[in-house]
Amino acid sequence: MLVRSLPNSSVFLAILGLLQGPVPATADEALDADALEAGGYVIGSVKLDKADVFDLDDPEEDNWLYRTANRYHIVTRDKTITKQLLFGPGDVYDQRLIEESARILRENQYLYDASIEATRAGDGTVDLTVHTRDIWSLAPELSISRSGGETRSRIGLEESNLFGRGQLLRVLRDNDVDRDENIIEFADQRIGSNWWSLRARYSHNSDGDAHLLDFVRPFYALDSRWAGGGSVWQDDRESKLYQFGEETAEYRHERDYTQLFGGWSRGLVGGKVRRWTAGVVYDDSRFSEVSDSSLISLVPDDRRLVYPFVAFELVEDGYVTTQNRDQIERTEDFQMGLAVRASLGWASESFGSDRDAAIFSARASRGFGSLEKTALLLSAWTSGRVESGDLANTQFSISARYYHRRSDKRTFYAGLSGTAGESLDIDNLVELGGSTGLRGYPLRYQVGESRLLATLEQRFYTDWYPFRLARVGGAIFADAGRTWGDNPLGPDNRGWLANIGIGLRLGLTRFSSGRVIHVDLAFPLNGDDTIDSVQFNIGSRKSF
Repeated sequence: MLVRSLPNSSVFLAILGLLQGPVPATADEALDADALEAGGYVIGSVKLDKADVFDLDDPEEDNWLYRTANRYHIVTRDKTITKQLLFGPGDVYDQRLIEESARILRENQYLYDASIEATRAGDGTVDLTVHTRDIWSLAPELSISRSGGETRSRIGLEESNLFGRGQLLRVLRDNDVDRDENIIEFADQRIGSNWWSLRARYSHNSDGDAHLLDFVRPFYALDSRWAGGGSVWQDDRESKLYQFGEETAEYRHERDYTQLFGGWSRGLVGGKVRRWTAGVVYDDSRFSEVSDSSLISLVPDDRRLVYPFVAFELVEDGYVTTQNRDQIERTEDFQMGLAVRASLGWASESFGSDRDAAIFSARASRGFGSLEKTALLLSAWTSGRVESGDLANTQFSISARYYHRRSDKRTFYAGLSGTAGESLDIDNLVELGGSTGLRGYPLRYQVGESRLLATLEQRFYTDWYPFRLARVGGAIFADAGRTWGDNPLGPDNRGWLANIGIGLRLGLTRFSSGRVIHVDLAFPLNGDDTIDSVQFNIGSRKSF
């Protein structure tokens, strides 16, 4: 991260830069971003400081096991890093591009952290050093996790940085409450030296097969001017409906989905980005009974929607970095600025649809306050259809996340989320249970069209770093929630539910970048007699 200091002198340095041009700096002089920009400094060299998985200069990591791990680990290639930078030698120094480049690098799951530092200024130039640290990207996956009374097992092999090129190759067998999956997947987020990405996935499952092919050039940066691409997804599966954590009904769902789109933008203007996207979607869902099923057959109506769409997006440049919020002792990026996206499409029988319908979606988010003390992050989104003047399969959701930093090692967190549904398709009902935030209850314990969930959590971040493999934290939490609305399996949902609990958190630092291991003991405060008095949950999530 760029060194910032001497804030009272930055105005003087900026004026001096405008009057006299770039002012050389001594090697020991602290560099100020405002002064560098105002002085018109040019980037001289861009150096890479690539740290391996373990730091052998640290006596606690200099042992035979960690030396062996480094020896057989391929460090990320120079080109893999440099092609993600938004600047290069000879460009005028721009602090925004430097911060955004670091943020892009931190999004890669094969890097634990990334920062960019101005290391020298002189003769009108500034040299930059890009600091990165790899994780162990080749990982056998052998795990057993338990949540909401159900057990999930995964066994496989994943390489998230194939030959140091940033490519993903995964072979996996995943067994959970829904199905057994045998998966092979390949992904490359930066094909060649451009920003096109490719993802191909094949899954042979116990209840059907699934195929995905995705080829996209996204709006990869705030100042990106165009995007485009498409995706093809075919899926065949048996889906179950639950009531109070028990399988009650099921149906077969075959889906063919194709999307092609193109987008354009004027880039970043006045701290805001405006983007337009247009495309076409083919979405065909066919439903049928499951043969030889012991459960009730509850089959949704078929849907075939073919429609063009147009979307608008507004994004403010409001990104900030912090630590010890959703991760442990790791750089976290939050978008505190306004972000809005709305999409509208029209499906017509003349296009090949089985009905005339308007398909809409929208989302918005905004942060308030400061993550260094107290912050509130609000978001809302909606999606659905309008058919013959009536809403169909429509959801409106809100979410609020509140962070109050009590000290460097303690953060109080409160979350509130709610969904209101109208005429939902049977395959799109809302659920509440052990895997959806109500940690003291079985999976999918309540089902309906609307939902409300509240969470209170006191988070603790320690300096304990066992074997230099995982950062340790903990939490004391309470959850409360319920569902409402039509449930095809029965009107009773047993009202409000609540639980309390304690949890251990392990922030992995050498592999599975960004994942946090959760080990929770949750105690339900109400419910029926079939619920265990203590729920033991263990699993991996993307945040605390």
